[in-house]
Amino acid sequence: MVFTVYWLLPTQDARVAWLLGASIYFYASWNHWLAALIVVSTTADYWIARGIEASEAPHRRRALLLLSIVGNLGILTYFKYANFFLRSVEEALRAAGAEASLPVLKVILPIGISFYTFEAISYTTEVYRRRVAAEKSLPRLLLFITFFPHLVAGPIVRPWHFLPQLRRAKRWDWMRLQLGAELFLLGLFKKLAIADRMALFADPVFAEPAKYGSAATWAAVLAYSLQIYCDFSGYSDMAVGLAHTLGYKLPRNFDVPYSAMNVSEFWRRWHISLSTWLRDYLFIPLGGSRTQHRWLTTRNLMITMTLGGLWHGAAATFIAWGFLHGCLLVLHRRIQDLSGRHPALARALDSIAGRALSLAVTFLCVTLAWVLFRAQSLADAGLIWAHLLVPHSGAATGYWRQSLLVLGGTVFLAHIAARYELWRRLEGRVPAPMLGVAYATAAAVTLLLAPDASKAFIYFQF
Repeated sequence: MVFTVYWLLPTQDARVAWLLGASIYFYASWNHWLAALIVVSTTADYWIARGIEASEAPHRRRALLLLSIVGNLGILTYFKYANFFLRSVEEALRAAGAEASLPVLKVILPIGISFYTFEAISYTTEVYRRRVAAEKSLPRLLLFITFFPHLVAGPIVRPWHFLPQLRRAKRWDWMRLQLGAELFLLGLFKKLAIADRMALFADPVFAEPAKYGSAATWAAVLAYSLQIYCDFSGYSDMAVGLAHTLGYKLPRNFDVPYSAMNVSEFWRRWHISLSTWLRDYLFIPLGGSRTQHRWLTTRNLMITMTLGGLWHGAAATFIAWGFLHGCLLVLHRRIQDLSGRHPALARALDSIAGRALSLAVTFLCVTLAWVLFRAQSLADAGLIWAHLLVPHSGAATGYWRQSLLVLGGTVFLAHIAARYELWRRLEGRVPAPMLGVAYATAAAVTLLLAPDASKAFIYFQF
C-alpha cells in the first residue's frame, strides 16, 4: 500500500508527507511514546540547526551545537546505558566493601536509537561546520531521521547524502525497481537461508559454552561469523533495495569484508556507515593520525574503537570487543611501519602467499573477536577461547558439517565473485528470462532453507 500510494501521488511534497506518515506509523506500531520522542528530539534539532545557521557569533553557535549533542547523547545514555552505569557503580562499591543497592530504571530500549542518534548529531554538526544548509522544511528533516527502510538498523545516513534527494522529484524507473528487488531478494536470502540457519549452530554453544567440545565450539564460532555478516548485511541490502523502489539511494554499508587483507581494510568494508562516522566525528577531531607522536595516534585509535564497542551495547563484552579491535588496528600500523623500513618484508606480504596468509590471519582475528561480541559475559568468552585453543571433549551440535561447509562455501565464493566483480560481468550477458528463473529459484531456495522459527535481526538491539 505504501509503495502504490507513493507512486500515485502527484508531487514530491505529497510523497514526502506520505512517507513521513508511513515511517512514524511504522515506528509507533512498536511503541507510540518512543515514536513521539523521535519527533520531539528531531524538532528540537530542527530549530537548533536553524539557530546555528542564523548566528554569526562563535560562542552562540558552539553553545547551540553543544546543546544538540548533549541532548541527543543524553537521550541515548538514559535509554541505553543508565542501568549499565548504575550496575557498574554498584559492583565497584561492593568490591570496595561498601553495602550498595542502586535502583534499576524501568526503561524500554528504543529500537535503532544508536543509529538515528548518530544521524541527528551528524546533521547539526555539519550545519555548524557550514557544510550543509539548515533544512527549512521540518517534514523533510523528520523524514531524514525516520525514513523507515533504514530507521531501525541503518545504514547511518549523512545529511548531505539524503536531504538533497528529498527535494528532487522522483520518476518511475523500471531498471531501478529491478535493482531494488534484486537487492531485497539478496538480503532476504542472506537472512533466512544463511544467518538464521547458522544461528542453529551458534546459539546453543554460546548459551552453554561449558557443555560443548572444541569441534562444536569451532563450528559455533565460525557459524556466528557467517551469521552476523549475513544478518546485518542482509538487512542493509533490503533497506537499500526498498529505498531504490521509492527512488532514494542509501549508502553502501558492506563491501565483502571477509576478503580484507588486514583489520584496517576490514573496517573500511564492514559497517561502512559507522566506521566512517566514527572516523569523521571522533577519530579526526581527537587528532587522527596526523600527529607526529605515535602514542597519540594509538590513543586516538583506542578511544575511537572502545567507544565504538560501547555504541553497540551496554555490556563489558562490547567494550572489550571494541578495545580488542583497537589493539589489532594499532598492531597493523606497527606492521606497516616495519614493512616501510624493510622492503623484503613488504615484498613478502605482497606476494600471493603473503596475501593469502594475510587474508586468513585477518579472518581468524575478526572471528575470534566476534566471540566477545556474542558471548553473554567475559567469563563465557574466556571459556570459549580456551575450548578453541585447547582440545576439549564435550557435546556436539549435531549434523552441522554439511550446512556449515555448504553455506560457508557459498559466502566465500560470493566474496570472491564480488571482489573481482564477476557477477557484474556475468549479469549483462545472461538473457532476461534466465535471470528471472534464477531469481525465482533463489526465492524458492530461501524459503526452503529458512528455519521454522525465524530470528529478529541482530542489530535491532542497537
